[in-house]
Amino acid sequence: MTSAVEASLAYAEQFSREDEILRAARQRGQEMGAVPILPGGGAALCVLATAINARSVVEIGTGCGVSGLWLLRGMRPDGTLTSVDLELEHQRLAKQAFAEAGFSGSRIRLITGRALDVLPRLSDGGYDLVFADAAKQEYADYLAEAVRLLRVGGIVAFDNALWHDRVADPTQRDPETVAVRELGKLVQADERLRAVMLPVGDGLLTAVKISD
Repeated sequence: MTSAVEASLAYAEQFSREDEILRAARQRGQEMGAVPILPGGGAALCVLATAINARSVVEIGTGCGVSGLWLLRGMRPDGTLTSVDLELEHQRLAKQAFAEAGFSGSRIRLITGRALDVLPRLSDGGYDLVFADAAKQEYADYLAEAVRLLRVGGIVAFDNALWHDRVADPTQRDPETVAVRELGKLVQADERLRAVMLPVGDGLLTAVKISD
């Protein structure tokens, strides 16, 4: 990659700056080993939520609240974020971040558990946006659940879609890279979806559900 391209990507990533609340949540996430979405990807989530006037959003992987903050800031004022994570302590810190940002607890539903146990209990077609940033080897299963959960016109987004620049390198065959690469193929092949790969953060694979 040329230095000019690297500089342009760095400029794009730094274009969306985080405030003190987001920076504090990011630091807590890094300390806990819950690596948060990068600012460029977070800002993209906020814009997507705003663009579709999202009222009901599902987040797979709460972390310590960084992506949830970006989503809530893009959602309509009466919107509800349903966020699923295995780690109760992560969710406790996320709740702290949401409170610091002034979001009412009534707007946030935190569910502790394995995503593939929780998602089947959520309503078909009842959500405007589904965002996934959890176990990479489960991404294909998250996609199947997301398509079911979304209304037509809703959006699904996956973080780490470039997976540390490994996905584009066919010689990289570790399980996480293979799973993320396979996700891209599944999205491309699904006629119910219209997709784009956004090269922000670590890659944000985004698709609109255009039919049931």
